[in-house]
Amino acid sequence: MKKRVQKIGNGIRRVVQLGCRQEPGIDGILVTVGLCVIALLLCVVMKDSLKVFIETIVGAMTTEAQKILTGVTP
Repeated sequence: MKKRVQKIGNGIRRVVQLGCRQEPGIDGILVTVGLCVIALLLCVVMKDSLKVFIETIVGAMTTEAQKILTGVTP
């Protein structure tokens, strides 16, 4: 990979790689799409388990929120 030093100004320089062009943001898009596919597969495969898990979390958070709002401290 060839590199070249480019002057920016006031003695500041940066190294620029030549011959390497990549579209900005493509990695982020691919990661996002991959995570969405994994999440969808998990939802399909573990639908019942996921439902119980979410209900448990929501129930615990609701109970804790009611304790905070009523001023009950453990």
